[in-house]
Amino acid sequence: MARRKVLIMGAAGRDFHNFNVFFRGNADYEVVAFTATQIPDIEGRVYPKELSGELYPEGIPIYAEEELVSLIKQFQVDEVVFAYSDVTHEYVMHKASTVLAAGADYRLMGPQSTMLKSTKPVVAVTAVRTGSGKSQTTRKVCDTLKAMGKKVVAVRHPMPYGDLTKQVCQRFATYADLDRYECTIEEREEFEPHLDRGVVVYAGIDYEKILREAEKEADVIVWDGGNNDIPFFAPDIHIAVVDPHRPGHELTYHPGETNLRMAGVIIINKMETASPEGIDIVRKNIEKANSEAMIIEAASPIFMEEPQKIKGKRVLVIEDGPTLTHGEMTYGAGIIAAKRFGAAEIIDPRPYTVESIKETYRKYPNIGILLPAMGYGAKQIRDLEETINRVDCDTVIIATPIDLSRVAQINKPTVRVKYELQEIGSPNLFDVLERLK
Repeated sequence: MARRKVLIMGAAGRDFHNFNVFFRGNADYEVVAFTATQIPDIEGRVYPKELSGELYPEGIPIYAEEELVSLIKQFQVDEVVFAYSDVTHEYVMHKASTVLAAGADYRLMGPQSTMLKSTKPVVAVTAVRTGSGKSQTTRKVCDTLKAMGKKVVAVRHPMPYGDLTKQVCQRFATYADLDRYECTIEEREEFEPHLDRGVVVYAGIDYEKILREAEKEADVIVWDGGNNDIPFFAPDIHIAVVDPHRPGHELTYHPGETNLRMAGVIIINKMETASPEGIDIVRKNIEKANSEAMIIEAASPIFMEEPQKIKGKRVLVIEDGPTLTHGEMTYGAGIIAAKRFGAAEIIDPRPYTVESIKETYRKYPNIGILLPAMGYGAKQIRDLEETINRVDCDTVIIATPIDLSRVAQINKPTVRVKYELQEIGSPNLFDVLERLK
């Protein structure tokens, strides 16, 4: 019987995981190609033979998603697997229509097919949209578990944008590890806050290997989700973060709605800055989709030093890249700080952009007057640095999880804006996590 030919649509994350756990050694299927989108410069590579297994001695080619229809015809694809996140339900079905019209079946793979089971307790932190507040929630979860005397290891959703053969299973315990693995800005933003707290982080490509290594040194494993993807590990406690700044998105984005419906705990974040109307919509949608979930109310207040660098100044505001691009947020902590501390003007960076940063605005035109901290590779980091230094402003507000001045040489005064999760009243995360005792 002929093997069923499969193409996996992805963005160098969920796609590789689905392949590893379901297709790699499965003689019923032949994965003929991956396609890539969202992340620049992934296409044109090969998923290496070292990771593909004995059924794929040449590895598996990775193409741009724009070639999807021609690839279905070229490889006579039987089935296309959609495997990336933070897109509207409408978008998912437009892709389905494209695939069906080209002659292939269309598939979404769910938790039962793709989650790995751990021998240690797992707390998973997910969200309904990129930028909802997973990172500060994950930090708060780790802090709470450590205060309970638990040895915590965080496992981060994949971001393998470099040499895939060197990213199979990565362990980060110090900043030197970040340099050793040549981490991008996006990786540093997720890893550094954990390292600052003394929490070891694992990431990479082969999450079976990663899980087994993490289990060797953890009492509890915290799954630190990416975008609004579902967990790779079966959770004992599943926390989903919702964002009342984008009310309604919890029911209209894939696979965020899956997280909303699966989670045992739902955190309504950013309540200190959201509108009452937005909060009310989110509450009603939680009741509609998952009425049995425990709801925690939370804020993400901003903290900063040297507010005098903002007052009366012309400022450039830099925010987390993915939150502005496929997360579609048009403001964040940096804008809030600029307004709260009396900036005279927020400078539009778009006239000053160069090369890959200019291309980011072309691809995501609704970003507006914020500068996304894009840094998926050395070239893009250089473009970001040049763009920042070209902007005519008095102060640069850095509202990203890391201090960009450590990876880019910025030629003007900078001020950092930080934010942490604060639960409001009870129940709180301690009430949830003490179940693990």
